[in-house]
Amino acid sequence: MTHTLCIGLTGRMGSGKGEVVKILEDIGFKYTSLSDMVREEAARMGREVTRAEMQDIGNRLRTEGGAGVLGKRIAEKILADTSNTPKWIIDGIRNPAEITELRKLKSFFLVGIDANIETILERIKSRKRTTDLLDEDELRKRLDREWGIGEPEGGQQVGKCMPLVDFTLTNNAGLDELKTNLTRVLNEIYKKQ
Repeated sequence: MTHTLCIGLTGRMGSGKGEVVKILEDIGFKYTSLSDMVREEAARMGREVTRAEMQDIGNRLRTEGGAGVLGKRIAEKILADTSNTPKWIIDGIRNPAEITELRKLKSFFLVGIDANIETILERIKSRKRTTDLLDEDELRKRLDREWGIGEPEGGQQVGKCMPLVDFTLTNNAGLDELKTNLTRVLNEIYKKQ
């Protein structure tokens, strides 16, 4: 019996996770995100929130439910799915405890997306999301926070997630290189599955 293939993504904002999601959706992966759960919580608050507030909400959910709560909820969502979706892409993994929960899924592989900071800053500025409309100093603070600098153990810890990945995609050169590297990683995953 084959198991549902689940590919999780971790990496800094602006590293290219969204592009990887688009590519995988185009080849039949179903998308879910830990960040969606944070957005749902923000929506319950009845107002638009900033990136910093999103980070705070995620941290609050981890404090209340344990550091792996978002990963656990996503795993439960996938296991409860009645559509028998064979391939999932899971975005927004930012804490090692989330990885621990997701590794309980059979055929789970974690992919880290990496890019240099200057490239990331340029991408964030150019995408013009409302949560990204900050000056460069503030963007660097958000990137540091997401990495885990000044964060509690149960907070955002992308820097501690990256050493736990099964595969790393470097994304400094653009979309063509990203697609080539992703194809290589997918071939490795299919061999291991």
